[in-house]
Amino acid sequence: MDTSVQVADLADTGEVLAAEIRAKRLQYFLKGRRDYLELSQEDIAARLDINARTYGNWERGTLKEWTDEKLYLLAEALEMSQFQTTRLFLYAVGRAPQPDLRAMFNRSEAEDQATSAFLGDYSVMMNALSLPTFVIDQRWDVKMANEAYRDLFRGVGAHPTAMPSTNFLRFGLFHPDAPAVLVDHLKWQLAMLAQLASGLERHGDDPGLQAIRRDVYLHPSLRDAYLTDMPNWVLGSGADLVHHEGAVRALRHPDPKVGLQGCRLVEETPRSLKALGLIRLTLVLVEPDDACIPERCGSGDRHAA
Repeated sequence: MDTSVQVADLADTGEVLAAEIRAKRLQYFLKGRRDYLELSQEDIAARLDINARTYGNWERGTLKEWTDEKLYLLAEALEMSQFQTTRLFLYAVGRAPQPDLRAMFNRSEAEDQATSAFLGDYSVMMNALSLPTFVIDQRWDVKMANEAYRDLFRGVGAHPTAMPSTNFLRFGLFHPDAPAVLVDHLKWQLAMLAQLASGLERHGDDPGLQAIRRDVYLHPSLRDAYLTDMPNWVLGSGADLVHHEGAVRALRHPDPKVGLQGCRLVEETPRSLKALGLIRLTLVLVEPDDACIPERCGSGDRHAA
């Protein structure tokens, strides 16, 4: 057989296998999210205003032509965060969601003034909340934070590039004081490295995210975690990692009356912030359990910077 034909046959076979793997990942992903929400296929179908058989085909990955509109509707029906929506697009169509370019053009002075007024009012609202909450952009630069957030990190020492008031990923990955607050530091770091990888999949040309990755590569233990431990953790944890709002990790508040807490990171972003390319995250403090407290389960922290 002609060599060129063999190469073409191998390429075709590779494309078929890649499509099958993507469909299987999509199937596990959608079912994992639905199970996490404790909903049936009929429940999701009703949210999408389609019949249960049609949704069953979607979940099995048999739909051949996904559109952005269908994927966004599916993400909304399954209550997905931005991180989860990116995964949905990667599994369904092999790419991250395309940015909404409409807000980047033809902004009038009145719209800019209205945006400034909205952000000012939103900051006031955030400061009225008792839980630590903050607003980030795509590179995890902290754009707004409330008093409870600032109070949580009041004992953190100065650092030229990794202050929690500047960039949350950099703080968790590189600041030497991070383990004092983010108690089970290895779990926090693995989750942050997963967020970094997801951000680079979506915004690969972002210089801020690229700079964080370069700094990760300069730390041997972090580099190994990023290249090996984190991908294995993602595969092993499945839906529990991807649907990260369910994960509870240990956190120590500097106020001794609060002290050691479990912490669930919850995304709750209104449309007005999403239109500006911003995300709001809240650190929900809950009663700790033995599973998330390293002192009680003997877990180590070999990736601390």
